[in-house]
Amino acid sequence: MEILLWIILMTFIDGLLAFAGIFLFIFKKDINKILIFLVAFTTGALLGGAFFHFLPETIGKLSLIKIIFFTAIGFLLFFGLEKFLHWHHCHNGHCPHVFTYLILYGDAIHNFVDGLIIASSFIISIPFGIITSLLIMAHELPQEIGDFGVLIYGGFTKTKALFYNFFAQLTAILGGILGYYVLQLHNYAIILLPFAAGGFIYIAVMDLIPEIFKEKNKIKIITNIIAIVLGLLLLISAKYLGG
Repeated sequence: MEILLWIILMTFIDGLLAFAGIFLFIFKKDINKILIFLVAFTTGALLGGAFFHFLPETIGKLSLIKIIFFTAIGFLLFFGLEKFLHWHHCHNGHCPHVFTYLILYGDAIHNFVDGLIIASSFIISIPFGIITSLLIMAHELPQEIGDFGVLIYGGFTKTKALFYNFFAQLTAILGGILGYYVLQLHNYAIILLPFAAGGFIYIAVMDLIPEIFKEKNKIKIITNIIAIVLGLLLLISAKYLGG
């Protein structure tokens, strides 16, 4: 029961990130100044989570072939979801209102999977679950800010954009509760870890790193690299401190 309460708490906090988008309009300039640094830090954290937490937890519990297979499946599924959203999002710079709902639909599925991953991590251990939850939230924060902006651009009012974004984010709670019962019952939790690692690697390598290195200023490039290293070090430290 303690594990279930942790899962509900973390997935609910994850849901509250939907309201982060309002800060895009309140502190727009300040956010733009630090956003790329946060993206770089998150990149290091995602890679650190994948390589120093998720994948090591599977060693000895799954064969090497299964680890590689499920990691690749996670990578490819995240690739497929992103391409689906891109194909239905904007065409020649025109973003019809109907496509805002497809963004919400894709986000709801993504958050449901996040809930399953959080549940599987807490089933392994509470410290590991907390680390995993924080990693997912670190990735979700800039994404939720961006999603809010897209919904406003697509014709939503600020109130409607916040409500729908929050509703889509709450599917993480459903995924977490379902994951707690189903994964624990059938002992499938370990399979989600390489799947999550593949997803995190995809996000970091295919989405975030290209954005980071669009920067041409040498000082800012070095700053971004330092931020990536700091994200990695944070997760390496958490691994050793957590045993």
